[in-house]
Amino acid sequence: MATNTLTASSLKSKLNKALDESKATDKDKRVNDGGGMYLLVKPSGSAWWRFDYSIDGKRKTLSLGVYPATGLADARRKAENARVKIANSIDPSETKKQAKQSTQADTENAKRKAAGLPILNSFEHVARDWLGSIEHLTRPTTHIKKTSRLERLAFPSLGDMAIKEIKSSDVLAALKPLIDKSQLETAHRLHAEISAIFAYGIVHNFTDYDLAQPVAKQIPAQKVKHRAALIDPKQVGQLLRDISNYQGTFVVQSAFRLSPLLFQRPGEIRQMLWADVDLLAREWRPYITKTDFFHIVPLPTQAVAILEAIQPLTGGGQYVFPSSRGDGRPMSDNTIRTALNSLGYDSDIMTAHGFRTTASTLLNEQGWSPDAIERQLAHSPKDHVRAAYNRAQYLEERRRMMQSWADYLDGLKNGAQVIAFKHAG
Repeated sequence: MATNTLTASSLKSKLNKALDESKATDKDKRVNDGGGMYLLVKPSGSAWWRFDYSIDGKRKTLSLGVYPATGLADARRKAENARVKIANSIDPSETKKQAKQSTQADTENAKRKAAGLPILNSFEHVARDWLGSIEHLTRPTTHIKKTSRLERLAFPSLGDMAIKEIKSSDVLAALKPLIDKSQLETAHRLHAEISAIFAYGIVHNFTDYDLAQPVAKQIPAQKVKHRAALIDPKQVGQLLRDISNYQGTFVVQSAFRLSPLLFQRPGEIRQMLWADVDLLAREWRPYITKTDFFHIVPLPTQAVAILEAIQPLTGGGQYVFPSSRGDGRPMSDNTIRTALNSLGYDSDIMTAHGFRTTASTLLNEQGWSPDAIERQLAHSPKDHVRAAYNRAQYLEERRRMMQSWADYLDGLKNGAQVIAFKHAG
């Protein structure tokens, strides 16, 4: 097929003739240059360069520009570029469409960035959508932590990247600083959140694969920290006597004495809220951030007595054990550890967290239900339906267990020859 059949002079004369015919017939006319390229002349007087071609058995037309803004030479250059693409099985119309969409996306994203919004289809875009989708399922404090972790540790490197273009190596690069600093718990949490974002992206057609999944094995396993704890009844009895003789402030004394009775995590004890305590029902109902559920701690008589004694002092505030600084915050997380150290129990002998190990070990030896003990330790099943079921199933047993435990500790403290027994029923 002949190409480049027009010249500058012939184009002008043929264009004028085609324009006259177009106006007379009110129909479009063509001025052919060969090889599928032509100038489409309209009755209105406008003229457009066009290129007809076939690809994958389909006839298509590509616009090459408006005449005279696009001259004959430019139109031929564009047509030749299109022929090269077609020869390589590339549809020039699709290429042009994608380029236009890309330009539009760049313009839109520039506006979004200026407005403080994430780039469309970027990792941050999908992550923000994911955070919004789980907000009603998570506690506000937990949601804030997840958002902050992503903003600080993932968005700087992954945020602006198109989620479909992210590689597993990119995910690992985001986690590498945490791994190098041995901040493994944070690394595992961040990896889980990135993986959840990819899963959300797959379901909502942002991407096809979870590129975070292969990275899991590159994060070293966390070393289990075995916190020191006393489990010999005689040593526990001496510790309880020492706690009774502790000469710290009344607030610290009260928290110190309550810790072995309730054996909850130290952070939960020091952040105990009066709003969560029901002395009439003899219950403490804290929200456990570590396992993300509401817990019920039955209060034995001895615990109720401690709380009733401190209520006139701190009951008007938010925290049962407020900071001595009077700054509206709870008692420091180092307070019980410092108190233990002052009594001669360093971290190799006994820790604030060790009260949990002490209770777990001795209660299991006494024959209490392992499920009830685990539930009382707030080791909640990941299945929240099962967790709610267990709470109802073991609550009465835990009430009996907690009172029995408090009585047992009183016996140890008083020096009685308390022998571990197998609990029946």
